Amino acid sequence: MDQSTSVTLDAFYLLFSGDAELWAIIAVSFQVSSTAILISVPPALAIAFILANTDFPGRRLIISVFNTLLAVPAVVVGLTFYLLLSRQGPMGDWKLLFTQSAMVIGQAALCFPILVAMGHAAFQAVDKRAWETARTLGASPTRAFYTVMKEARFGLLASLFAAYGRIIAEVGASMMLGGNILHYTRNIPTAIALETSKGEFSQGIALGIVLIILAFTLNTSLQYFQGKGHLSN
Repeated sequence: MDQSTSVTLDAFYLLFSGDAELWAIIAVSFQVSSTAILISVPPALAIAFILANTDFPGRRLIISVFNTLLAVPAVVVGLTFYLLLSRQGPMGDWKLLFTQSAMVIGQAALCFPILVAMGHAAFQAVDKRAWETARTLGASPTRAFYTVMKEARFGLLASLFAAYGRIIAEVGASMMLGGNILHYTRNIPTAIALETSKGEFSQGIALGIVLIILAFTLNTSLQYFQGKGHLSN
C-alpha cells in the first residue's frame, strides 16, 4: 500500500470513526457560517429588492459598489476587520478579536455582497407586474414582497448557496479574525491550512472531503428545487 492510499484511508477513518477533534472543527465551521448567513439574509434581500424595484439617485453607484465587493479577497476583509477590532482599533473595546463573533462579522461581510448582487439579479428577472398586481389585489407590502420572492425563489436560492459555499470554505478572514484556536475558532479551512503545513495530511483530507460533500449537496439541492419548479409549472 503506497503512502497516498494510506493517508486517504486514515482520512476516511477519522471522518467516520467519530474523531472528537475533527467533528469539533466541523461543528465550529457550520455554527459560524450558518450564523453569518442567518444574520445577512434579511437585510441583503431587502436591499436587493429595493435596488431592483425602485429608482433613486445613486442607485447605479450602489449596485456597482456591491458588484465590486464580490471580487474583494477574503484576506483583505479579514485585515480590515482585524484593524477595526484590534486593541488599538475603533472597536477594540468590544474585545471581539479571536472570537467566533469576530469570525461571524468577517463572514457576514463576505457573503453580504453576494446575496445583494445575486438577489438583485434574481429580483430584476421577475416581471414588475407581480408586485403591482399583488398590491392592486389588496396585498400588504409584506405579502406582496413574499409574492415577488416566490417568483424569484430559484435565483435567491442560488445566491444563498453561493454565499454559504463562499464563507464556509474561506480561510483568510477566519484565520485573521479567529486566530485558529483549537476547540473554539479553528474551522475547516484553517485546520486544513494548519495540518497540511505540518505535513499531517489525514485530517486535512478528511476535512476536504466534508467540503466536497457540502458543495455536492448544495448543488444537488439547487438542481432538485429547480427541476421541481419546472415540473410544477
